[in-house]
Amino acid sequence: MTRRTDAHPDLARPDALAPFFSTWRVGTPERQRQTVDAIARTWESRPWPAEDLRGYHVYTGHDSSTLLHHSQWASEQAYEAFVKTHRQERVDEIDTAVPGIERLGLGRYRRYRSARHEDAAPAVEPGCIVIVEVEFEGPDPDRQRAWVDAVFEALQSEPNLRPGGLSAHFHLSTDGTRVLNYAEWESAQAHLDALAAPGDGVGSSTSQWERVQTWPGLKSSTVNRYDHVLGLVPR
Repeated sequence: MTRRTDAHPDLARPDALAPFFSTWRVGTPERQRQTVDAIARTWESRPWPAEDLRGYHVYTGHDSSTLLHHSQWASEQAYEAFVKTHRQERVDEIDTAVPGIERLGLGRYRRYRSARHEDAAPAVEPGCIVIVEVEFEGPDPDRQRAWVDAVFEALQSEPNLRPGGLSAHFHLSTDGTRVLNYAEWESAQAHLDALAAPGDGVGSSTSQWERVQTWPGLKSSTVNRYDHVLGLVPR
């Protein structure tokens, strides 16, 4: 069966080899709540759909209009089998409860590198999830990896590491065009304070961060904050 949990996902778990992320636009805070409730009802009323689905987590956007979805699969093949057998009935039930949901696409990723803030206590639960998405001009897996490696070099040489950051988990899209950083923060205010500090973004004005920000082929980047509101796992 399906069990609800408040626990955040383990982004680095070794058996979740195919992490997926997607965004739904629902329009208002009330519809955010209604959609989360509909997802919970729909999933909890059914058996867990696949052994190879490790967990499914939903987050409300601080923009008051979107939901982030993060599912951890053992393989893409397991997800495709789920689509053929179980997905549509769940979508139909959710759409009946909350009509007009706009689904903005599914991103398929592989986790590449993770880091934890040296001063972060292991027991601290994230109070805010920050999703940083970077898009490059055309597919280039080598460029994806090189850019993430450059971010780690900038972090390691950072002279003024901002407080409140807990961890960062960098994912590479399977089409070779994007990087997604799933960053855990103590609170949204801690992240806002880091952005307000001197420098461009959360980093200081160093040559390493300038290299990251002006990387050849870097097309765009977005930053969005979320709250983890629903976790679904097998019972």
